[in-house]
Parts: sequence; structure tokens; C-alpha cells
Amino acid sequence: MIARILALAAPSAAVSAAQVFTQFVETLLAARLGTDALTAWSIALPFSLLLQQTSAGAMGGGVSSAIARALGAGDSLEASALVKHALCIALIAGLLFAIPLSLLLPWLVARLASEEIAELHRFYPLAAFGLAAVPAWLVNTCAAILRGGGQHRIVGRLMVAAWLVLCLLMPLFSLVLDFGLAGLGLAQALVFSVAAWLMWQKLRTGQAGFFPDLTIRVQLVLFKKILAVGLIACGLALIANFTTFLVNARLASFGTAHVAAYGIAARIEFLMVPVSFAVGAALTALVGHAVGSGNWQEARRIAWSGAFMVLCVTLPFGLWVAIWPEALAALLTTDLAVREQATRALSFLGWGLAPFSVGMTLYFAAQGANRMQGPLFAGLCRIMIAVLLGSWFAGPLALGASGYYLAVACSIAAYGLVVALSVRPGVWAQRQGKTLNA
Repeated sequence: MIARILALAAPSAAVSAAQVFTQFVETLLAARLGTDALTAWSIALPFSLLLQQTSAGAMGGGVSSAIARALGAGDSLEASALVKHALCIALIAGLLFAIPLSLLLPWLVARLASEEIAELHRFYPLAAFGLAAVPAWLVNTCAAILRGGGQHRIVGRLMVAAWLVLCLLMPLFSLVLDFGLAGLGLAQALVFSVAAWLMWQKLRTGQAGFFPDLTIRVQLVLFKKILAVGLIACGLALIANFTTFLVNARLASFGTAHVAAYGIAARIEFLMVPVSFAVGAALTALVGHAVGSGNWQEARRIAWSGAFMVLCVTLPFGLWVAIWPEALAALLTTDLAVREQATRALSFLGWGLAPFSVGMTLYFAAQGANRMQGPLFAGLCRIMIAVLLGSWFAGPLALGASGYYLAVACSIAAYGLVVALSVRPGVWAQRQGKTLNA
């Protein structure tokens, strides 16, 4: 079992490692550009994370799950037809990110920080969302199609190269060419556009195990097969990032140093998503195939095996962050006020990283099983604990900003627990009256 997961997870693990490293470099670059730039970047961060999570792990999971279940049931014609529907979703969703965020983010930065900071970095939203959103959706959707067909190695090679090239171009555009924060978005738009084109070349030549059928008439039933998982998963990503946004909004009353510091802590928190996705992407495909063939016991065994693998990796890291947070904070910022708050935030957050990563891994497995009720309930618990409990900690208990840091740590730990409790025989089983790949 572990060997099967590792065989598919290894390429995704390489992608996640490259992504984590690149996002770490992005955080360093934002800090290098100054506290004002770090503040603007921190305010935009939930939306950047939402873009990646919805296109890759959320709707991407819906695409990968639908194709895996079709192939598990032996229906390659349906898998071929699903490609056109997945690309339609990607184009529409990319525009829904590109247009509103390009226009509204400068206003939001002005409200949560200052007019001066918003004016100084006014081109960042246009580059990071107006130019990069559609390419990001297309490359992640094409990658999901290939993973649904079991072609994790192809995706791994292309995406590792893309993330590493991005890692080189971001400092070039932002520091050397002096585009500032906008340079980060310009580099992303360029890299994702090229990667999307290369990924499509693999798809159209049948390297997913089938040839895409773009001539088929659009069918609502095929959209439903993707959206039944993808929409719920996107809702969960929205809840997660809206949680970060709300906490940021509450911390704004304490000063820009707190907002910037929480941006650092939030980035570390969300680094657990690509780490979990390294194994979770394999689980989506493996669980989807098992469910497509009606083997629910095998699906649960795959899910828990993958969760244990992720726990072994993230537990030591989480303990290091919780016990020695000042080392990580000092690496990410030289501003003493920001460093002090980041140290405090990380000291709480570290304890929740391992259970959160387990929950995220099982969430990706739940996509393959088309059993999203547990993750949905977990997401709702997460936002209520972070915001409501945080308000109580910060106000009546007089913990100040630390109250929100503590509440966020509790919320991500609770998320992991609730998702784990949902992966059980009573939930993961064949529904009466449903077909195997429904």
C-alpha cells in the first residue's frame, strides 16, 4: 500500500517541494522590499492562496477525481469528454479572479493599510491576478487531468521546472529590473502561461491515457461530475482564506506590524497545503479508482496510509516551529517589531501544523471518494473557532493579538480532527441507488 502511494506521490512530492521553496522565496522577497511591501503582500496573500488552492487542489481535485472515477469504471470516452468541460470551468474561474481582484485589491489595501501603501503597490494586483489568474487556472487544470489519468510523472517534471524557473524570475523582475511587488506577479504570469501550453501539448497527444474530445457537445451531467467535488472544495478554500482575511482585518487595529507578521505565519500555515498535496494528489487518483471499482475498504485504507505518511513528515517541522519560532521569524524579516509578533504567532501556530496537514491529506482523499461533507463541516468549524474564539481571547480574556494567534492554532487543529473523524466506514461507503462512479 505504502509503495503504491509512494510511486504516485514521489512526482507530486517533488512538485510540492519546489512550490514550498518558491513560496518561501516569495515571502523573503516581499520582506526584502520593505515593511510597506510586506503589508500589501500580506493583505493580498489570502487571495493569492485562494487562486492556487481553488485551481490546483480544489477544482483540480474535482477534475482529477471525476476522470479517475471514469477510468476506474472503464469509461475512457467519458474521461475524454470531461476535458472540454474542465477547460471551460478553468477559463470562467480564471476570469472571475482576474477582473474583480485587479480592480478591488488596491481599494482593500488602502482600507486595511493606507492610501500611500496602496498607491505605491497599485500594479501588483494587476500583475498577480489580472495577468496570472487565467494561466494559473489553465496549467493546474491540465495538470489535474493528467493526474486523473495516473500520469503524475509528466506533471511532476513540468511543474518542478515551472516552480524553479519562477523562483529565478521573481527576484529578477522584482529586484534587478526594479518592478517591486508587481515583478512577482509578472513572473508568475509568464511562467504559468508557458507551463499551461506545454501541459496541453502532453494532453492533446494522448499522454493522459486517452485523447481529449473537444468536439463533444457540452453536457450538464459532465459538469456535475466535476463540480460535485470541485465546488465544495472551492468553498472550503474560500472559507480557509476568508478566515485568514478576517483575522488580518481584526489584527489591523493593532498596527501594520501585526498584519505583516501574521502574513508570515499564514504563509507557514498554508505551506502545509502543498506538503499535504504531495501525497494527497496520489490519494485522489488512487481513492477515485478504488471507489470507481466499488472497493470502499481499499479506499479507506489508502486514505489512512497516506495520512500517516504526511504526519511523519510534518510533526517534526511543527514541533520545531512551536519550540524555536524566533529562528524562523528572524530568517523571514529584519523588522524588529514584525519579528517579535511573528515569533509569537509561530509559537502558537506550530502546535497545529501536524494535525492540520493530516486533515488536508484526508481532504484530498475525500475528493477521490466524493465524500466532502466531513471536510465541509471541518471548514466551518475552522472559521468559527479562528474568528469567534479569537475575539473572545483577544477581548474578554485580554490576550490581545496573541488571542487571535492562539485561536488560529486551535482552528487548524480542530479542522484536522473533524476531517479525520469523517473518514470511517459509515460515511465512506456505497450509497444506495448510486452508480459506482456517481
